[in-house]
Amino acid sequence: MESQTLSQWLTLARLPGLGPRGRITLLERFDSIEAVFGAARRQLEQAFADESFASVGRVDPQVAIVAVLRGSPSDLLDADLAWLDEEHHHLLTWSDPDYPPLLRQIADPPIVLYVHGRRELLARPQIAIVGSRNPTALGRQTAAAFARSLTASGLTVTSGLALGIDAAAHRGALEAGGETIAVCGTGLDRIYPPSNRDLTHAIAARGALVSELPIGTPARPGNFPVRNRIISGLSLGVLVVEAALRSGSLITARLAGDQGREVFALPGSIHSPMARGCHALIRQGAKLVETATDVLEELGALAQVSTTAVDVRTPTAVPTLAPIERQVLECLGYEPTRIDALIDRSGLTAETVSSILLQLELRGLVLAGPGGYQRAS
Repeated sequence: MESQTLSQWLTLARLPGLGPRGRITLLERFDSIEAVFGAARRQLEQAFADESFASVGRVDPQVAIVAVLRGSPSDLLDADLAWLDEEHHHLLTWSDPDYPPLLRQIADPPIVLYVHGRRELLARPQIAIVGSRNPTALGRQTAAAFARSLTASGLTVTSGLALGIDAAAHRGALEAGGETIAVCGTGLDRIYPPSNRDLTHAIAARGALVSELPIGTPARPGNFPVRNRIISGLSLGVLVVEAALRSGSLITARLAGDQGREVFALPGSIHSPMARGCHALIRQGAKLVETATDVLEELGALAQVSTTAVDVRTPTAVPTLAPIERQVLECLGYEPTRIDALIDRSGLTAETVSSILLQLELRGLVLAGPGGYQRAS
């Protein structure tokens, strides 16, 4: 792409006075990016008076016209251009043949996408896996297990690189040698959250990091709900693993429904706050999911992948438990249980219960989390 044309795309992506749909409508009105920025004021005024803008929200024609005529100050574009000069850094524009076809279909697609990594992955069949930032230990394990199985069956796992379920899904896909895409709520020169630094580098090396936000954009609360439309828009369906009733992952699920995507939810304990969002989705029509095969039966034909999940776990011998170990394990369910409750249920001393829990955790039979202990799946 010529330098001038690239700068025009970057300017259009930053253009004030227009939302995502307004930018695309303006581009379609003039047929090319060069025609938009070569237009005179009168031509721009006539374009904004067109009925095609009548249903486009968040449009301020006067602000947009002034911005088109002035263009973006070069210092605002320098960071973008410098980032794009680096290896494996890409800009996908609305007119690019590699622009993801599913994302093109949503109501408010981004005019450009910054991509670090394998840009071709964005057109592959994808399943979004999302959920709580503060999940149970079993929730993390479940998200990773679903991601491993679904990537092994041919799907690319897409998520938002957040703590909790998102990170577990990305890691599960990578562990299985699969492909994963992270849609970020910052510019791609920023790593957020910082604790996911190693994971971010691994995704960039083997998958793709994606953002619609210019280089240098910091983490702002309003960016993350907006980027959720891209997570669902790229995907054939969205799987919610754990979510409280006010979880941001429910926004992604709602957007998926609005976009005509499949919505899946894992049920949980009626006593777990982390299951209530999933139960609400199921009541609203989301498909209840117990295995990866449940997802593939819905998406397999669309994605042209196997409709039977691949089990990528390493077979392990069934452990032999001492009677006292089995006694403690049988006091545990699949929801977090505080240690004082286990002491009451088992009738054993606190020292004995703590020692046995440690042994069970080391053997992979018990998971420890903020809410207590629970059985591993």
